[in-house]
Amino acid sequence: MNKKWAIKRITLNLAAIEAEKLQLYCNQTGRPATDVIRELIRGLSICDEVAQSMPLRPPL
Repeated sequence: MNKKWAIKRITLNLAAIEAEKLQLYCNQTGRPATDVIRELIRGLSICDEVAQSMPLRPPL
């Protein structure tokens, strides 16, 4: 894992079917679960005011 991304670590509890679905998707796409989850979070819609104050990526 790139240390620049390690700003906050979370633990995610998934139901068995959710974990299986994520694993199958990762296997099909060849992408790690971290990248898939990060992309899904980035795609979330949030209030414009909040969105403008939050960078999409951490500063380098």
